Amino acid sequence: ARCGTLWRSSCRLMCAMPERLPPLDVLPGFVMVGRTLSMTRAAQALCLSQSAVSRQIRQLEAAVGQPLFLREHRALRLTDAGARLLLSAEAALRAWQDGVAALRDDAARQITVSASIGVIGLWLLPRLGDWQAAHPQLDMRLLADNRKREPRAAGVDLAIRYDAADALPADALPLFDETLAVVASPQHGPAALSQPAALADATLLTFDSPAHPWLSWPHWLAAQGWRVAPRMLHFNQYDQLIHAALAGQGLALGRLPLLAPWLANGRLRRIPAPAGPVCRHRYALLRAAEPPSPAVAQAVEWVLSQAAQTRRTLQALASD
Repeated sequence: ARCGTLWRSSCRLMCAMPERLPPLDVLPGFVMVGRTLSMTRAAQALCLSQSAVSRQIRQLEAAVGQPLFLREHRALRLTDAGARLLLSAEAALRAWQDGVAALRDDAARQITVSASIGVIGLWLLPRLGDWQAAHPQLDMRLLADNRKREPRAAGVDLAIRYDAADALPADALPLFDETLAVVASPQHGPAALSQPAALADATLLTFDSPAHPWLSWPHWLAAQGWRVAPRMLHFNQYDQLIHAALAGQGLALGRLPLLAPWLANGRLRRIPAPAGPVCRHRYALLRAAEPPSPAVAQAVEWVLSQAAQTRRTLQALASD
């Protein structure tokens, strides 16, 4: 009961406070007049008329119930009450300005990057240590979104897009092409996948994505003309499928640009197999603004450098 009484009292006090406070729009005018001791100079600084500033001061004096300035011949002088209030008003204005500046600083050092769940989980997350080491003063915010949306409309600075080459905007920055292969953990799966019999004891990890049929095993098997019905595990998120492959749960159709680190360190191996359906999709970077801010420009440079590293890794793996 006591807590309820205190809560009701606090609510009444908070609701009553705005009625006793003078309008906040008179604060800049009062501070400027207090600093310059001139209605004319204050009005010029605030881009207002002298009569508007004078009305604000009269309104404030009416609200506090006493004069804040002494009107002398062609001069103003603060009363004791006015001097005290000026100190408080300047402190409040500085706090407001500092708060706005802090928010602007936060916005200037935060970069929002959008990509599909699979690209973020498999390609971006393993590289964030490099980002933090290279740009400790900048914050990256990752937005996992499988929908294709324009960066400006989605409220992001950069977007990694997976799309057909002819569907990408003209100013998209290419990262790497899609390359598909059968992959599995080193201890799992056949040595090669050259005929349907090799799938007799296999479990296939398939990606259920109607928009990307070339990533599904039924589509791959149909392209080979193999009439087999192996065991399958179905996933609606590609990164989950790959984690299952890493755990030795089955064979996956691997998107090699996303899997380059695991192929390089041996946690995944490429299984020789016939080529799958042709995929004309590629990965590209889209920018919301041109020219980008300095922080976003650094993020663009970093993403492009990581893409170049991915291409070099894939080339090295192909030559082994």
